[in-house]
Amino acid sequence: MSRTRTAVLAALALVAGVSGPAVAVTPSSEAAVSAIPCTVDYKIQNDWGAGFTAAVTVTNNSAAKSSWAVKWSYAGNQQVTSYWNSKIAQSGTAVTASNETYNGTLATGGSVSFGFNGSYSGTNAIPTAFTLDGVTCNVDDGSGGGGGGGNGGGSGTRVDNPYSGAKVYVNPEWSAKAAAETGGSRISNQPTGVWLDRIAAINGTSTSMGLRAHLDAALAQKGSGEEVVQLVVYDLPGRDCAALASNGELGATEIDKYKTQFIDPIAAILSDSKYASLRIVTTIEIDSLPNLVTNTGSRATATANCDTMLANGNYVKGVGYALAKLGAIPNVYNYLDAGHHGWLGWDDNFAPAATLFKQAATSEGSTVDDVAGFITNTANYSALKENNFTINDSVNGTSVRQSKWVDWNRYVDELSFAQAFRTQLVSVGFNSGIGMLIDTSRNGWGGSARPAGPGPTTSVDAYVDGGRYDRRIHVGNWCNQAGAGLGERPQASPATGIDAYVWMKPPGESDGSSSAIPNDEGKGFDQMCDPTYTGNARNGNNMSGALPNAPLSGHWFSAQFQQLMANAYPPLS
Repeated sequence: MSRTRTAVLAALALVAGVSGPAVAVTPSSEAAVSAIPCTVDYKIQNDWGAGFTAAVTVTNNSAAKSSWAVKWSYAGNQQVTSYWNSKIAQSGTAVTASNETYNGTLATGGSVSFGFNGSYSGTNAIPTAFTLDGVTCNVDDGSGGGGGGGNGGGSGTRVDNPYSGAKVYVNPEWSAKAAAETGGSRISNQPTGVWLDRIAAINGTSTSMGLRAHLDAALAQKGSGEEVVQLVVYDLPGRDCAALASNGELGATEIDKYKTQFIDPIAAILSDSKYASLRIVTTIEIDSLPNLVTNTGSRATATANCDTMLANGNYVKGVGYALAKLGAIPNVYNYLDAGHHGWLGWDDNFAPAATLFKQAATSEGSTVDDVAGFITNTANYSALKENNFTINDSVNGTSVRQSKWVDWNRYVDELSFAQAFRTQLVSVGFNSGIGMLIDTSRNGWGGSARPAGPGPTTSVDAYVDGGRYDRRIHVGNWCNQAGAGLGERPQASPATGIDAYVWMKPPGESDGSSSAIPNDEGKGFDQMCDPTYTGNARNGNNMSGALPNAPLSGHWFSAQFQQLMANAYPPLS
């Protein structure tokens, strides 16, 4: 339930030289409004009896400011417990909210919004007086409507599965590219993730929408129901330490820049009460923590860059900070990346990964309550369900686990892995209500190469290779894979423990360029994207299986998009 302060309580300063008592004034003209030094709108967006979420908007009608501090006092025992878009300090009943480094500028007539969670017992009365830099402000009467619920319909109430009963945002930029392709209109209305993969993506560029533009478009799409917006938060220092195609713009030591110039501005926008009615799903830092599990230390797959990120702790710190900042916003649902079965499904990776994820989720002020769930197979190709063999099968006395394809893994597909990994995550301390997302944007593996049944039983390799849907040369191949197809269409609650199948990776966006391409996006060249590359320890020294003539990661790759449609499973009508 939303509540807002409804009376104009503060007094205006009297004209200089005139004595007498202060008089409460309700502005009735533009001139009167300009005489009010500041206005505060304090809304309680959610109150569950022992705690609450509040949103505060301050409008400055005096001289422009380069920093600001808002103060108020509580009549009861309210205590601020977490906050965003400001720094909040409390002494007894007195509270001070001051600007962050990125929102100190407050122009004449400009506004700034911040929010916080609090606890209390007894009553939760709204404060009656506020000051901005020591000057008493008027309290907004809330006549603008909305009551803090954001624009459009929808309850704005936190739910167990954000996808349940909700539409999902269709990114108009991706949709336009898909629709421009021959046959693309068959899927151009599907929801896909919005990738925030560099600082410039937050505000947008001359050729791309920024975060606010996407959120505004989502409000326009949602109508009177519920709507999910899917964001990929992806700009860690030393990003993707084992793959050069998606290296980021921040160096290994630039954790402070990541916090203040990337996560903080995202949190500031997402906490705007205008967007409180949206369900915002954030996918946190693809590939980062899994790399610390498998590509460090004495392993044959280790890289110097991953060893550096393990040693300096900045992946763990960055992920923890992102979870804490974004998780404090009531309508944000954080899903942490959990690789895929062909990465973390082995015994020596499975449990250590869950333990590392718990470490990250309880660092930098984060708790497990900031994690709504996990996502697997993001930007990967692992089949959702292999129907022609199971991990328990044997051929002539030899276990499927001993086949070259499975290679002692305990899982053969994403659904079995995601469900089992969820159980493991709960066992190390994550909440029992967490849900899993599986990215099915490129794991359909249909078309003429899709096996109709099990392979021959002449050998375990013939049995597995003849029956598997996933037609990659090796399960470690990840870049622009030849022969891939669209997978299951996005849908909510498709299986036990699974919150949704999603297309977080937009089909048709390249994984990386086939050869080195100079660019100003901080993206390198990875040989795994070169179709002539003969491999490394991470893919068993096999050919890369990549398509030729690919552009930079994230850029439109028409040939791949056409192939994904042609090989879709379920097929496109």
